[in-house]
Amino acid sequence: MDVDTRVLRYYVAVAEHLSFTRAARELFVSQPSLSRQIQRLESELGAALFVRTGRQVRLTAAGESLLPVARRMLGDWRQAVREVRTSEAARKRLLRVGFVATGAGSLGRRARAVFTARHPEIVVEPKRFDWGGEADALRQGLADVAFVWLPADLSGLHAHVVATEPRWVAMAATHPLAAATAAASATAADADADAVSIMDLRDEPLMWTRKAPREWVDWWAVNPRPDGSAPRWGPENDNVEEMLEHVAAGHGVCLASESMAGYYAHPELTWRRVTDIEPLRVAVAWPEGPANPLVRAFVETVTGLATASPDRPEGAVSHGPAARTGRPGPASSPPSSGPRTTSATTRSGS
Repeated sequence: MDVDTRVLRYYVAVAEHLSFTRAARELFVSQPSLSRQIQRLESELGAALFVRTGRQVRLTAAGESLLPVARRMLGDWRQAVREVRTSEAARKRLLRVGFVATGAGSLGRRARAVFTARHPEIVVEPKRFDWGGEADALRQGLADVAFVWLPADLSGLHAHVVATEPRWVAMAATHPLAAATAAASATAADADADAVSIMDLRDEPLMWTRKAPREWVDWWAVNPRPDGSAPRWGPENDNVEEMLEHVAAGHGVCLASESMAGYYAHPELTWRRVTDIEPLRVAVAWPEGPANPLVRAFVETVTGLATASPDRPEGAVSHGPAARTGRPGPASSPPSSGPRTTSATTRSGS
């Protein structure tokens, strides 16, 4: 029998979550559709994979025996796809550079310009991905190298931090906080007079996305806040344009990088620096194993420019448990879907 890898992914998701609801949410499919695919797989195999008793789901003996094999098959297929895509890009003398929003800001643009000047025979193709999607794009072979916003799952990747950026908040130009900070700036010599604290935003609806892992969403939202409270969640968005349109219309505020504040100037937006939250770290990352031979030269270009910068980055991201997120300290449990409060998940997403 022939089995669609998509159906195997469905089975693995249900087996790992032991929940059709959570698996469907992760896979962006309806629960009835997911159930039908699993039933079709069970029919083709001639064995039940799950026992469904009320709201509980557990693996049968057949389901338990299939799980490690299915994981291995999916891993082998992902590796094959990545190597084929990487090989084809190399054959075309193409270097695909992944990023989200503004990537590494001016460093990324300078790196592409310097690399192109040194290697005029190479086509450098910028590839923008969904929020939090740069690292997975590398694992899928959709990019050869990428500027990854941390925290991120760095499993299967090499990574080196090359830039840090303060975080800013965008709000509608008519927002009361925009007027208040502008007035303070006009009457004070302090350069931070028009900046804000994260607690100044405690009552503001905050933009968020289902596209990125929960940990990524929570880090950007500063969830929990310093006082232990959760953000007030605002509208969802799928990309930077949607996000800023919501903000300009007064539907909420968003936290973003300093390079975004400079790049996305808009007459109906006001940007303010947030003074009391940790900055964004940006890593240049590339896959472990076979890679486009052009990657090494590009990484050397990026790290060389970063080293010459007056704001020197932190350096290599360690491999091991902390490398899953690009953050120091012990490994955390895999993120579940959607934004969360300090006590429980309040919405679903991925």
